[in-house]
Amino acid sequence: MKCRNKKGVLYGIGVGPGDPELITLKAHRIVSSAKVVAYPAPDDGDSFARSIVSGFLTEQQTEIPIVIPMRVERFPAAAIYDAAAEDIAGHLAAGSDVVVLCEGDPFFYGSFMYLFERLSDRFTCEIVPGVSSLMASAAALQRPLAARNDVLTVLPGPLPDEVLQAQIEASDAVAIIKVGRHFSRIRALIERMGLIAQAGYLERVTLENQQVLPLDECDAGKAPYFSMILIYKGAENWVVRQAIPVQSLAEDA
Repeated sequence: MKCRNKKGVLYGIGVGPGDPELITLKAHRIVSSAKVVAYPAPDDGDSFARSIVSGFLTEQQTEIPIVIPMRVERFPAAAIYDAAAEDIAGHLAAGSDVVVLCEGDPFFYGSFMYLFERLSDRFTCEIVPGVSSLMASAAALQRPLAARNDVLTVLPGPLPDEVLQAQIEASDAVAIIKVGRHFSRIRALIERMGLIAQAGYLERVTLENQQVLPLDECDAGKAPYFSMILIYKGAENWVVRQAIPVQSLAEDA
């Protein structure tokens, strides 16, 4: 017989890029049965992570929105994660499992990692991987990411041009994430490098309003946060082609 209180388990759950049908069976089971569900939320709108699993949540579950200001500075976000970690720790110490939702995959640029580093030394943690936007974007573009000995590099869009250019030149395949307000600058760089015909642009992948098109057909001044550019310059003869929008597929069903 155990004489000590059993602590709860902290789950980092990858909920995928947006389409609820891309949630894993394991993630669905854990989210549906959890007593406490936490998730990141912006200070100017609804939580995207929560919206993905909203159909699986119940009124009996306790929800912990982790409201994060959309700022460049690290201090406000760090303070918010400190407070959220202690709130979650209270539930874990009381014996309740806590699920933390994370768009895409928890450990691929996921916000869950900041809670993990604050709580994993005190509580049991389990990470449930999710379909990342990188994999979903390749599927939507209908072009493989890389093959054989191709070097695939993932680059955050806010990096300066000289860093982006050096990394692109050294790679066979490139995924540029966090494009957002940096779109015009990045597009101009890719055009100067003579790679625009080999690049695909994607936004809001797997959602009904997704956009998938060759980069040379996209000249918008900015892009949404959930956007990506995929470049391939390896040995395979892969081209960018117009993919069928998710909405069109639904209408044809």
